[in-house]
Amino acid sequence: MIRHPLKLGMVGGGEGAFIGAVHRMAAALDGDWRLAAGAFSTDAGKNTRTGDLLGLDPARVYATYDDLLAGETALPESERIDAVAIVTPNHLHAPVAIAALNAGFHVFCEKPMAMNSDEARAIAAAARASGKQFALAFTYSGYPLVEEARARVARGDFGAIRLVQVEYIQGWLSRSLDTEGNKQAEWRTDPARAGLGGCLGDIGTHAFHLAELVSGLRVETLSAELATHVPGRRLDDDVSALLRFENGARGTLKATQVAAGEENGLRLRIHGERGGLEWAQMEPNTLTLRWIDRPAEILRAGGPGLGASTTPLLRTPAGHPEGYIEAFANLYRGFAAIVRGDSAQVPGVADGLRTMAFVEAMIANATADTKWTEIVTGERE
Repeated sequence: MIRHPLKLGMVGGGEGAFIGAVHRMAAALDGDWRLAAGAFSTDAGKNTRTGDLLGLDPARVYATYDDLLAGETALPESERIDAVAIVTPNHLHAPVAIAALNAGFHVFCEKPMAMNSDEARAIAAAARASGKQFALAFTYSGYPLVEEARARVARGDFGAIRLVQVEYIQGWLSRSLDTEGNKQAEWRTDPARAGLGGCLGDIGTHAFHLAELVSGLRVETLSAELATHVPGRRLDDDVSALLRFENGARGTLKATQVAAGEENGLRLRIHGERGGLEWAQMEPNTLTLRWIDRPAEILRAGGPGLGASTTPLLRTPAGHPEGYIEAFANLYRGFAAIVRGDSAQVPGVADGLRTMAFVEAMIANATADTKWTEIVTGERE
């Protein structure tokens, strides 16, 4: 049976936007998706130029997301888009997602899910009511060796988990780029567009999601510190937390965007009774396993020793590096599978609710005298 590409519409991601191009490359990589429509920018010129550059029918390059949803709904079912990708600043995630779900389209959304937990719960309610799929771009969960790490922890290779350490270290906001015309920095440090957290929402949520995903454990309580180092910046640019997990494991989380000179240092270490593992995003094709009673092991993408859930995520032989785009593409491939009614593990509503509850617990703890704050999702997950 021939399986035709699903059709994707995009909101945001116009000329000069980094993440829109990443989504388009990832969606196209395996042939599961074809970009068919978009409302890329509120700037009419940028919107038109983006559509032209992407070779879209001008009639399907819409001025607003409302126009996109109305225009696509009016098309015959065989021609209209199947899903909407949301690659806007955070303040538009909820209104666009809810409108798209209500209009009968599946949604693939950038993270964080929304501006706050109330918006996240509204998205969750819309997804349930519509029966449509909602996926989130927690990109790092798509790396093959992240899946290998998760599977090995889940099957008990290391015994009961005791320690979880995650860090996400960047340096690109060490200067006040947000006041110097840098559009990416500008909206990420604006509470009206980014939401409650700066660094916390932007990369802290990635670190938190990765820690829970691979450890298989939920954080019950946390003790947090939020800091803003660059004068005049309105949101945090440096966050730290102590974590207490449900089985008694302890953890630490560090996320910063003011570690001058650092690039994209996402790193995870997990230790149990018998050993532990280490994975780093800047060397994503290596997973190091350490044991209490034997030498360390190095696993490589495409090499021997990988499990059955890892190998389907690989595309190239050993020694041919796969990276960020390929990891992102694994999410789009999984999204296509669930849209088609097949099974796949893709970050979704539950992950969005958890990470929004994490953001709010971090802020509540950092601004109060309470030593420990519980993460309360307040919604069926």
